[in-house]
Amino acid sequence: MTRKSTAAPTMKDVAAEAGVALGTVSKVFNNIPVGEEYRVRVLDAAHKLGYRVNSYARGLKTNKTNTAALVWPTLWHPFFASLADAIVGCLMKRGYRTIVTITNYDSQAEQRCIDLVRQNKVDGIIALTYNPDLDVDPDLPFVSIDRHFKAGVPCVASDNFSGGQLAAAKLIELGCRRLLFLRRGSGVAGEADKRRMGFEAACREKDLPFDSLYLLDEAGFDPFDAFLAEHIHGGVFDYDGIFCNTDRLCYEIQKRLEGLGIHVPADVQMIGYDGIRKFDSDELFCSTIIQPVDQMAQTAVDLLLDDDRSSLPALICLPVRYQPGGTTRDSV
Repeated sequence: MTRKSTAAPTMKDVAAEAGVALGTVSKVFNNIPVGEEYRVRVLDAAHKLGYRVNSYARGLKTNKTNTAALVWPTLWHPFFASLADAIVGCLMKRGYRTIVTITNYDSQAEQRCIDLVRQNKVDGIIALTYNPDLDVDPDLPFVSIDRHFKAGVPCVASDNFSGGQLAAAKLIELGCRRLLFLRRGSGVAGEADKRRMGFEAACREKDLPFDSLYLLDEAGFDPFDAFLAEHIHGGVFDYDGIFCNTDRLCYEIQKRLEGLGIHVPADVQMIGYDGIRKFDSDELFCSTIIQPVDQMAQTAVDLLLDDDRSSLPALICLPVRYQPGGTTRDSV
């Protein structure tokens, strides 16, 4: 009676089972393009034989771990969650695992997370940071989202200035003549600050009056409550069009206005920014400027894994688009 071998299958075994060259098997497992027929044959053979890629051994040979890190402020916010999900998906397609660390907006926690993932020998980091003074290994590939971090670190963002212009232009097109910009966010400078710049530039171009109110996150929503109440006279709100710097703020301001008897969009039209959808459906929380999440994720991953880091761009701004979502009159 012949005893069946218990030795783990090798790449040579997979090549023999698939009827292809060993080099073809290597290309498939290293995510190098091959013909679809060959790729399917190799994967089917590997599944049949129970072959598993030895990532540790591969890492010793290539000096890579095929692991990237995501340093993120939170996964509670729908936009951050959707962008993180898209980035992890793009990395998976390139054969990379992802270590996700959450900082809860704590700038000191960001440094601890950076140090932690550096000890785990990751091949690169994609981060959305609130600490401009982070100590990052200059030899470790790093891509920043929404913030200029330092020279040599590319930043990926949506075109926030154009988004602000688009929001103002749409409100004006829909008949608004007294415009307001509301902002709540971090005190750390970033690309998102350009939303206000674009909005105000569009208003000036049309010679329309506007006001802007921008508060730090720690101020909460009470100052907005006071501001809104002060600008209602005889049941009429002083503004007929509002651009909020996020969909979350748009949602909160709408609730407060309607609590004061001001109806959206009948009395005032509102546009947010991000493109957040309800419960993974197609329904938006508000009319909004939609960020290209999938394109941002793909661009960040491409930059991170680019072997030639000598000429990476300092900033890549990706196009945004407007979509009605119930808080403007074109939604009806």
